[in-house]
Amino acid sequence: MGVYEGRGQLGKLMKDLTLRWHEAKMSWDDSMSDKFEHEHIIPLEADLRSAVGAMDQMAVLLSTIRQACE
Repeated sequence: MGVYEGRGQLGKLMKDLTLRWHEAKMSWDDSMSDKFEHEHIIPLEADLRSAVGAMDQMAVLLSTIRQACE
């Protein structure tokens, strides 16, 4: 799997996580859900955004390397 494919999958999974979390919040909206969101969901979303950014940088670097090798 290439960087772009992995980035696409990660982006899709991130959207799915957000959608499913919003669905869960419809029936689970109390102090424990807020705690779970702040301890797990928000940090995970931030980590996923960082990973996608790093994958974008990696894709540019790999493209530059490929061009240099041609």
